[in-house]
Amino acid sequence: MRRLCALLLTASVIAGSGGANAQAAQAGSPLQTEDPDAVCATCHRQIYESWKRTPMANASGPAAQGFIAADFTYAPSRVHYRMILDGGQLWLTYERPNAPPDRALSGKVALRYYLGSGRRGRTWIFEREGYWYEIPINWYAKKHLWDMTPNFLNARDMPLTLPVDPGCLHCHASNVQESLPDARNHFSGSPFVRGGILCSSCHGDPSHHLAEHGKGPIVNPAKLDPVLRDSVCLECHLEGEVAVIRPGQRLSAFRPGADLFDEAVYFEDGRKAGPGGRATSQWESLLESACRRASGDRLTCTTCHDPHSSPTAEDRVAFYRSKCLACHAALATGNHSGNPDCTSCHMPREETEDIAHEQVTDHRIQIVSKPFVSPVSAAALVPIGGVRPGARDEGLAWAQLALRGDRAAGERAMRLLLEAETSDPEQASDAELHMQLGFLEQMNGDRERAKAEYQEALRADPFNETAAGDLAVLDAQSGNAAAALPLWQAVFRHDPGAGAAGIDLAVAQCRGESAEAAAQTLRRVLLFAPDNDAARKFLLALTADSQKCAKP
Repeated sequence: MRRLCALLLTASVIAGSGGANAQAAQAGSPLQTEDPDAVCATCHRQIYESWKRTPMANASGPAAQGFIAADFTYAPSRVHYRMILDGGQLWLTYERPNAPPDRALSGKVALRYYLGSGRRGRTWIFEREGYWYEIPINWYAKKHLWDMTPNFLNARDMPLTLPVDPGCLHCHASNVQESLPDARNHFSGSPFVRGGILCSSCHGDPSHHLAEHGKGPIVNPAKLDPVLRDSVCLECHLEGEVAVIRPGQRLSAFRPGADLFDEAVYFEDGRKAGPGGRATSQWESLLESACRRASGDRLTCTTCHDPHSSPTAEDRVAFYRSKCLACHAALATGNHSGNPDCTSCHMPREETEDIAHEQVTDHRIQIVSKPFVSPVSAAALVPIGGVRPGARDEGLAWAQLALRGDRAAGERAMRLLLEAETSDPEQASDAELHMQLGFLEQMNGDRERAKAEYQEALRADPFNETAAGDLAVLDAQSGNAAAALPLWQAVFRHDPGAGAAGIDLAVAQCRGESAEAAAQTLRRVLLFAPDNDAARKFLLALTADSQKCAKP
């Protein structure tokens, strides 16, 4: 699970970026309240005022400003959650009433910021010792209910160490800061400086434009070459089945006017047509549509969506109908005049599998009377955007499928990654490549080669938590506890939310006849994850009989 979570977070695209206000964030100051977009209103008043009402402009902010009352019990874990606003501070409280000692739970965390405009949903984040985490519950606006965060709908323990992903921050906030090298959710101050998405997120640095009183250069996405134009939207609205960061690139460095596909390769699953159960699959579906294939690069996100405003509920049908009739005016009469909502038939909404209580609009724009035939290849992975990936990038993509239990994908990934490793000397410093090769070798039962690959990954990136944790397990299994112990210590020291590594460390300390060190480690695990059942039972056993010092 530790490996899977790390990789899913790596694939979820667009890490945070530093900005002109970095010093303020590093000092841990609250969000800056002055509006840097107000200067844009001097010349663009109407756009400015409509933009400020959009979900993107309100995608994050101080926690209390996003307050939504919560008071519910999650049945599988029996944890009762409440959201309480007290003197301007928003708190999440949690408890398991009438629980036996080995399941007792009670506490609260102070929430710092909210993420999500509330149009679809909202969550909140909190900080502990400089590490930032998402709370375990989400507000799902479409169905007007509280539930667990996605991927934890059946959790019997309360997940309180869900690391904040810089990619999520980048697409919900502005002036996102770089996380520290030891953990993706570890920041030296506030993780971002301003709530919501600013004008500069799509139009770039406005300083020259402003210095020349509106006559200086600024990015206008509509005037860019198609791939650069599309990249502005896709940096946050393209996820793909899997995504791989290109060597030496950082998605945090993306700026409007750049080519997103120079920095990452995105793959869709050619065996799935349309949304495929994912909430962020609109671009892949649009590429399959007859409209896109007939229009080519002329059809893009902004053909139908105004990035500066959102239609009201009353205007929505007429607004999108006008977009359809711009190309299909002849359909305004006849059989199509009875139902003005084109999307209800041609772009139906489907339930998603990756985000609970959510739906996605099918952007394949289907002809109802004809069965849809996907133009996509039947291959499992197809690069998006006409990109031709090298052996390294394609191998890493197949390795991500292997993590989901696809053994054939693992075999293909192994061939490609070994080819990349032997053909390019620069791959010696590619931590991701060596980490994945280590995992694949481990799956194949070759522990020595797996250990060698993990060691290479750690030489390239000493903070690679997954490589260090897996190497420690292999060392321990081979009887080399002396080598495993410092690896687990390093992982847990740099990421105290890594509860599995903390428990492994406590076991090793216990076997080294250091019951007090093991107990101290377990207390720290429970500080960050107070409902970690294995750590709690282990600590209770040590407390009852420290001489025994053995994991129950």
